[in-house]
Amino acid sequence: MKQYLIKNSGYAVRYQALPGVEPPLVFLHGLGCASSFEYCAVMAQPALLGRRALLIDLLGAGYSDQPRDFGYTVEEHAAYLNDMLRSLDLQQIVLFGHSLGGAVAICLAGLLQERLFSLILTESNLDPSHGRAVSHKIGTQSSEVFLSHGYTDLLTLAQKRNPLWGAALAHWLPQAVWRISRSAIQGGSPSWREQLYDLAKPKAYLFGERTLPSTDVDALREHGVRVEIIPNAGHSMALENPAALASTIAAIIHDCPGAR
Repeated sequence: MKQYLIKNSGYAVRYQALPGVEPPLVFLHGLGCASSFEYCAVMAQPALLGRRALLIDLLGAGYSDQPRDFGYTVEEHAAYLNDMLRSLDLQQIVLFGHSLGGAVAICLAGLLQERLFSLILTESNLDPSHGRAVSHKIGTQSSEVFLSHGYTDLLTLAQKRNPLWGAALAHWLPQAVWRISRSAIQGGSPSWREQLYDLAKPKAYLFGERTLPSTDVDALREHGVRVEIIPNAGHSMALENPAALASTIAAIIHDCPGAR
């Protein structure tokens, strides 16, 4: 485990650094998750074994610091990650973002500019959160209600119905859960969907087979986004089928111009 100290604040973002061949693969997890929890099994698969990778726990989650005075918006996460990856002098980054971490990855991709090699998203937020989305259920509560009992209720339910997600969620700062959920409801400006469509780099979007059907399959392809389906998996594909996810990531990297 390594750490990066955010400029001005000194808060520590912690990450697993796996040595290997370039280009480096950088993982960003979703709401209630942690890269240190989800992506070790993915990187251990034969398809990705020996690839350089960073498994980053976002501020407020996993092993990273959990300051109560940080804003935790999607854009604020992207800003310190841009500083971090530049300070590490990473070049030609393959950026991976899952769910709400995908929105962070989209914003970060625009900041990285020439350092970005390609963007891979797994069921990323593209539009403002709504309906049955977990972030919408969290963010439509007041801060006072969520912090007084909403987080505890959510954690109890998660530990019963989805214990692996519940295990990771237990290591989140409640304020971080609520603030990034509010950011998900507000959406990006321009929208994360528009930012993705405008990105002039190779880009891919992965669905779990159990999530389909989705109208976004055709919409994404029409805008130049490669779409792949992970079999025998739903939203939590890194946990449900890490071998297929690893093989798909490896194939996407291999097919990008200039890949090694």
